[in-house]
Amino acid sequence: MHPDDKPVLELPPGRRTSVLATVITTAVVMNAATFTVTTVLPQMQGAFAATQDEIAWTMTFNLLATAIALPLVGWIVPRFGRRAVLIWSISLFTLATFLCGLATSLEEMIVWRIVQGATGAALLPLGQIILLDVYPRNRHSVVISLFGVANTVGPVLGPLAGGYLAEHYSWRGAFYILVPFGIGASLAAYFVLPDDRDTGNKTQLDWLGFGSLAIAISCLQYILSRGQRVDWFESTEIVITAWVAILSFYVFLAHSLTSKAPFIDMKLFRDQNYAVGMVLIIAFGMLNFAPMVLLPPLMQMHMGFGDTDVGVVISWRGLGLTAGFLICMVLNQMDERVVIAAGFSAQVLSGLWMMQMDLTTPLFSLCVISVLQGIAVGVVWAPISTVTFRTVPPHKRPEAMAMFHLLRSIATSFFIAVSVAEILRTTGANYARLTEAIGSFNKLLTFPGVLGGWDPSTVAGLASLSKEVNRQATMIGYLNTFLVYTIVAVATIPLVLLIRIRRAT
Repeated sequence: MHPDDKPVLELPPGRRTSVLATVITTAVVMNAATFTVTTVLPQMQGAFAATQDEIAWTMTFNLLATAIALPLVGWIVPRFGRRAVLIWSISLFTLATFLCGLATSLEEMIVWRIVQGATGAALLPLGQIILLDVYPRNRHSVVISLFGVANTVGPVLGPLAGGYLAEHYSWRGAFYILVPFGIGASLAAYFVLPDDRDTGNKTQLDWLGFGSLAIAISCLQYILSRGQRVDWFESTEIVITAWVAILSFYVFLAHSLTSKAPFIDMKLFRDQNYAVGMVLIIAFGMLNFAPMVLLPPLMQMHMGFGDTDVGVVISWRGLGLTAGFLICMVLNQMDERVVIAAGFSAQVLSGLWMMQMDLTTPLFSLCVISVLQGIAVGVVWAPISTVTFRTVPPHKRPEAMAMFHLLRSIATSFFIAVSVAEILRTTGANYARLTEAIGSFNKLLTFPGVLGGWDPSTVAGLASLSKEVNRQATMIGYLNTFLVYTIVAVATIPLVLLIRIRRAT
């Protein structure tokens, strides 16, 4: 911002920076909270008569919209100014949040969740840039820590508050409660941010590169979200979408390798640390949000826990995150490779623990698993960010940072979609296998007490038995996804050895 730019409301410098920090932190927490708020709202699934994979679209398409919109921030801000972009982002994000609460169908909810993700994409990078500009350099470490806490606490507060409101009032309240904060943040930004529209830096956007990449990502996400319901490539719909994705990605890749000013400079991947960091952040994105999306429906629909219990488990993850950040600060002088490997090892341990779960796992065990995952996330985030950009030239860092967050968001969205599809696929297959063991040809079932309280000779008894078989089949599906989760964490650890550490001379 130019020093001559004046805000609408004059405030003392110290007061102005405090207000800006409050505004931006509020916006970031709101945006982060909406990522996972839908994971603890089974009432919403019932209201829309949606299946588990359909309700997961409200999460995956929100993340996908954020991922696609993130790279546009570097093009929009120089054209319209930071003040205008931040105010409009907060305002439109708040409006989309309000409309999510008003949604009367799954289609409406998905549309407004897409708008919510797209309009909120600018809040994190833009807010961070503004605070780094208005705070002196000796306070930057505090600002970065504030952002780290805000961006990780939000996904914890969302399910916690959403679960309480859904259980005691209505699922719509989980969205409505954010609206006053959004209105207050947008008004405060209007009065304290200076007008900086005439920046004189009108960057050009590579529309072909951006458009082809956005189409490819959207088609792939659609295939992962829709494929299980239409029998994958037995469906003409999926085949056509797959060909569009392949063609779009080919156009993007060919254009990026031949254009003088591509949307994403592929030469960045010649930097070994950056290339390894991209793989690590993909794994981080896959492992970070997946448990917060997978565990709530398992706990609510099959393990008998309430919305508040789910919120408690997620809130324990917040305790783990806080502990992880503190541990990372203590280990600040250690070799980053050791810290990152330790963090992913904690993910491996949590994955192995989840693979031992069953439908009678107590709440305390789930809370401990959540704490362990939070610690892992808090430990690895800072060192991954540090080593990834350590050797990237300063003038390339904005572009490299956009790619960093883009891949993280895409990985999160894709892994959630794949996990839900795997649960649905294996649930059906295991249900068929388990019912073979309780058929009329199994003579063991004729012995007294074998079936317990189930009586397959009555309609009610048969329905109850079918429900129990479905619960067990679903649990096997979840265990399969926890196995994939563990494999990803294990496969990531050897890659840490490829990081180059700059030695002091």
